[in-house]
Amino acid sequence: MSINFRPLHDRVVVKRTESDAKTAGGIIIPDTAKEKPVQGEVLAVGSGVVNDAGNVRPLEVKVGDKVLFSKYGGTEVRIDGEELLIMRESDIVGILG
Repeated sequence: MSINFRPLHDRVVVKRTESDAKTAGGIIIPDTAKEKPVQGEVLAVGSGVVNDAGNVRPLEVKVGDKVLFSKYGGTEVRIDGEELLIMRESDIVGILG
């Protein structure tokens, strides 16, 4: 999916990936009881972090990476009718292999 938005500096745009609606035992979890997932896919990345010397360090994440992020990280936005998160690279805990 391509979006018409480019984040600035060390920010990334992430789309949450939905978790299963059932537990391992087969119990269906209603939407009201679900927690928001803390993993997603990177849709867009900024140009990088500018250090004190004025040099740009590119981000470690790239478009298409599956990532884990902090539970309350990022800002929820709606772009092209889709709910997305804009967060700093530092809010991302790791990249899933």
